Amino acid sequence: MDKPGVSQTAPIVEVQSLTRRFGGITAVDRLSFDVARGAIFGLLGTNGAGKSTTIKMLTTLLPPTSGSARIAGFDIADEPQEVRRHIGYVAQMLSADGELTGYENLLISAKLYGIPKSLRSERIAGALEFMELGDQADRLVGQYSGGMIRRLEIAQAMLHHPEMLFLDEPTVGLDPAAKMAVWERIRVLRQEYGTTVLMTTHDMNEADQLCDFVAFMHMGRLVAMGRPAELKRQLGPDADLDEVFIHYTGTSIASERGDYQDVRRTRRTAQRLE
Repeated sequence: MDKPGVSQTAPIVEVQSLTRRFGGITAVDRLSFDVARGAIFGLLGTNGAGKSTTIKMLTTLLPPTSGSARIAGFDIADEPQEVRRHIGYVAQMLSADGELTGYENLLISAKLYGIPKSLRSERIAGALEFMELGDQADRLVGQYSGGMIRRLEIAQAMLHHPEMLFLDEPTVGLDPAAKMAVWERIRVLRQEYGTTVLMTTHDMNEADQLCDFVAFMHMGRLVAMGRPAELKRQLGPDADLDEVFIHYTGTSIASERGDYQDVRRTRRTAQRLE
């Protein structure tokens, strides 16, 4: 349930001057934005722009230095347990255990989320089917493709039916076909469950295809925000998001791809850079 007295038409994410410093380095600098309920919101930027640090603060894994944020009406600093009840989180770092089956990974997540024993089998079966992994339930995750791993991780994050899902680089290391499969599952989550999604990405095509709103981060700051079509229109009829990003940041973004082992290495590298 949402916080009593909080309007269902209010933004589900409200960020005000959110800042995080590490010693003398400002990783996130006075970020302010809202995310509407049911939207897919993209936070775009290169590695090191502050995207992952922002998500870690919003998911209560990292305290802000200053500023504030509310998720479903709950303050990330003062009410972290309530925030966690309302969110799912898929990190950059590989969270699925390759030495366990898909079912076993989900069972561990169900226990961690406190899902009653009587509901676990039904929830796990439903999550596997929804992510189109039902026929892979008893297969070791170490034998999964990169796209299958990512869909399993999203299934883990959705087991407790959160209304807000955070995805940190959801398709990093995936080939184009696997990316499209993950995109489709994200669209269906929003369509069938009304799930709000905040995702980070450095893939401009992914942001253009999926996101209702995008925000560009550069050196810890928010430099532009809006609907993809509107941002492109401001630069001209043939502009794409890459050109918009370059216009506001003076730099460009490159994509990556890979399989199970590549996914793990790529995510570890990206995590260190954040």
